[in-house]
Amino acid sequence: MTMENFPPLMFAGLIVVMLIGFPVAFSLAALGLACGFFAISQGWFPPEFMAALPQNVFGILSNDLLLAIPFFTLMGALLEKCGLAEDMLDSMGQLFGPVRGGLGYSVIIVGFILGAITGTVAGQVIAMAMISLPVMMRYGYNMRYATGVLAASGTITQLVPPSLVLVVLADQLGRPVGDMYKGAWGPSILQVLIFALYTFLLSRVKPEHVPGVPKEARTLNGWALWAKCLRGIIPSAILIFAVLGSMGGLPGINTAVCTPTEAGAMGAVGAFILAALHKRLSWPLVKEAMTGTMRITAMVVFILIGSRTFSLVFQGVEGGVWIEHMLSNLPGGQIGFLIAVNIFIFFLAFFLDFFEIAFIILPFLGPVADKMGIDLVWFGVMLCVNMQTSFMHPPFGFALFYLRGISDSLFKSGSIPRKVESSDIYMGAIPWVLMQLILVAVVIFVPASVTMFLDKEKPVDMNQATELLQGMGAEGRGGDKPETSADDAARLFGAPEAPASAASAAAPAGSDAEDPMEAVKRSLQQDATKK
Repeated sequence: MTMENFPPLMFAGLIVVMLIGFPVAFSLAALGLACGFFAISQGWFPPEFMAALPQNVFGILSNDLLLAIPFFTLMGALLEKCGLAEDMLDSMGQLFGPVRGGLGYSVIIVGFILGAITGTVAGQVIAMAMISLPVMMRYGYNMRYATGVLAASGTITQLVPPSLVLVVLADQLGRPVGDMYKGAWGPSILQVLIFALYTFLLSRVKPEHVPGVPKEARTLNGWALWAKCLRGIIPSAILIFAVLGSMGGLPGINTAVCTPTEAGAMGAVGAFILAALHKRLSWPLVKEAMTGTMRITAMVVFILIGSRTFSLVFQGVEGGVWIEHMLSNLPGGQIGFLIAVNIFIFFLAFFLDFFEIAFIILPFLGPVADKMGIDLVWFGVMLCVNMQTSFMHPPFGFALFYLRGISDSLFKSGSIPRKVESSDIYMGAIPWVLMQLILVAVVIFVPASVTMFLDKEKPVDMNQATELLQGMGAEGRGGDKPETSADDAARLFGAPEAPASAASAAAPAGSDAEDPMEAVKRSLQQDATKK
């Protein structure tokens, strides 16, 4: 056994322990420690190498960015249980109901809005199925379309900011959360449009599958209906814009006034306020939301500790070099790498959820993508789009499990006239998985779908820079008319103008003017510090 052959064996062991069904966090930690002790016995690295493990664990627990996870989780759990979904689905269903496919449009739109404020797939699928599935069955909607649109609209929450997936991806890729949110807006909107287009085409090709709701079935009309819609949308929109705007996560906003953790805390407070406005705020609701938040947070931390234990040993035996060489030599360059990674993630998502994929696999893929010159925000959003499918894979998708469970409950309670067959749920999911994969292809081949909302870097005009330096040189030689200054250099290179005191401090003692090259160097350093 040589060290060069050990990383592939560790990776194969990783796949095996993830498939045996034991909790992933503990399986990873056990595998990492066992491989670490074996590597020490073979002399591949000294025992002191494992002393870095406690420091790594402490680094996880002291990561301020990960504090955003419990806040956003609490925000979503509160809003999931406060009746917001029921009110919005009822009003949107009546608004779009008379149109062919109208109930499908309402589920897609409400799924998008709820995805931006709740962030929980389980809550969305269950809430929307409880309200919309009986109505769809009552008016003769095709069962496969109904189950598919309910499950797919629930998974939109993984992509729509402020998604927990994007927070985790930003942390693992070392990119600002605000940039990741801006990059996700384009694919999020495209996802909704693709779903709506499919519904529109189905309403034209097979109108009997998505009939309109009879006008006499509407209980609200006119301003009363619009007022009910706006009561659900406006407070939710205010909360979304407040949370995302404060952390620079909206297109056109270049300044963040809050960290993701502070924005998450503000969102949690806003969720309490919205729950109170809906008159659903109670101690049992708060207790249930806090219990769910505690479970998710504990799960994330333990997965992180297990994955860090494994990755520490894997890097120690030069597994990162093995991964880099294997992926860098794929045919097709960047496109070949992206296609191979997406195929790998797609099949891995049959068995793992997004937390496990992000914490275990992404640390190996991110450095390779960075060395290949791939924008990591684009890369992260692309993987997020792909990981949506993990909730829709027949027969393992969690969204399908949630839908299966709630449909059985609705049948037993008499809310729906017949039992929903598993074949309808699984076959109904296939078109929506294909649409999600189409979005992955769009993101790969049209990077502007992600980058169009990101802040553009201002290019440096080298001709102007040369003239600027020549002018500063003339000024330094005591010319009659100074042509430019250090502040011009700062403006040219994108750095803020230096205050007078800073410029004075940077100049050498006894000199009347700062050296031109030093001024440019200082402006570039300020620019780097700013970024």
